[in-house]
Amino acid sequence: MPYPDTYYSRSLTEQRARPALEGAMDAECVIIGGGLAGLTAGLHLARAGHSVVLLEAQSVGFGASGRNGGFVSPGYACGHEAIARRVGDAAAIELHRLSIEGAEMVRDTIAELQIPEVLLAEGILRMRRHERSDDLRADAERAQRLFDYPLHYLDRAALAEHVQSERYRHALHDTRAFHIHPLNYLRALATEFERLGGRIFETSAATGLDLTQPKKRVQTARGTVRARHVVLSTGGYTDGLEPRLRRAMLPIATYVMQSEAAPELLASAIRTRSAIGDDRRAGDYYRLVEGGARLLWGGCISTMDASPDAIARQLRRAMLDVYPQLAPLRTELSWSGLMSYARHLMPQIGQIEPGLWHATAFGGHGLNTTAIGGRVLAEAILGESDRIRQFAPFRLDWAGGLAGLGWAQLTYWRLQALDRWQERRSA
Repeated sequence: MPYPDTYYSRSLTEQRARPALEGAMDAECVIIGGGLAGLTAGLHLARAGHSVVLLEAQSVGFGASGRNGGFVSPGYACGHEAIARRVGDAAAIELHRLSIEGAEMVRDTIAELQIPEVLLAEGILRMRRHERSDDLRADAERAQRLFDYPLHYLDRAALAEHVQSERYRHALHDTRAFHIHPLNYLRALATEFERLGGRIFETSAATGLDLTQPKKRVQTARGTVRARHVVLSTGGYTDGLEPRLRRAMLPIATYVMQSEAAPELLASAIRTRSAIGDDRRAGDYYRLVEGGARLLWGGCISTMDASPDAIARQLRRAMLDVYPQLAPLRTELSWSGLMSYARHLMPQIGQIEPGLWHATAFGGHGLNTTAIGGRVLAEAILGESDRIRQFAPFRLDWAGGLAGLGWAQLTYWRLQALDRWQERRSA
């Protein structure tokens, strides 16, 4: 199945179709969903000598895992305060440690597998559009004290070395964070998984799930896999195969556009090779690629479909609001993808019933959380650790169905309005 037309699919180093599942086979574990969480779990299991079959409805990395912004940094879509209210401060701190581990896992895997085509670039800047800065300084102090994790505060004068924009007032520079080509990274995981004996079948959507026997049965259009363990890791493309999982997630669309090659024009606005995201509640994220020749700009979320032209117009307005000097910059390509969100905004990682596992709802902060999520899930299957229990408080709560989608859209519009109000007060 061809990938959607994105910057990443156009710059793939290698494309290889894999066969669809035909006939019956047995394995110790079958993973449904060929994104980052499923492949990370599968790779960990294969390294332990388990036989693993991975079923992907399209092509590995077809969903959000292969078309996201490429940012790798600690944290979750849900902030520390909200996490602490649910689990307590000590448990929230341990969850953040896991997120740091997840980011470092990605870096270590790139080095271990020697994947130059992921085009790793260092640093992420978290920008502030209004005058308040005490909380940024407090965040930096807390990260250093609790996690020995350096975050560097930048005032407006220091920011001028990185960007030329009147919108930004302060920033935190995370020099341990980085950004990558996510689809090339994911495909390297798939290659290593197969080298270790894992089997991947593409265009093989799971159409049936029988949990009544010790060996569970997963049915596709032309084949069957029997396994003691089943892992569901389908993200924003989760269907009704397991209703308990589908009712607990909201598929939310996000958008990205790619500029033409214009290195001199881009350098007039963006001087840094660090990726950039603002910390508005409805924020933008962007980064230069190809050595500064092109700009990838992402942002906006929606529960509604939008045409590529509408996506490009909306993202372009956001870009010019920050960098009016980029008005001559042309947009070459835009795309969208579905993320999976839970109502509590935390990943949903755990066991639905004996032998039936799930790893989903990574929306908004997926590259580090899919890594650690896949690892702790595999550790649980192997009996290596019970670290998966740290995610137990974030259950498969009902997400509200169509009403939940409507509420999510209204919430996003409200956050946009709050951002604009706060920025006008600082103007």
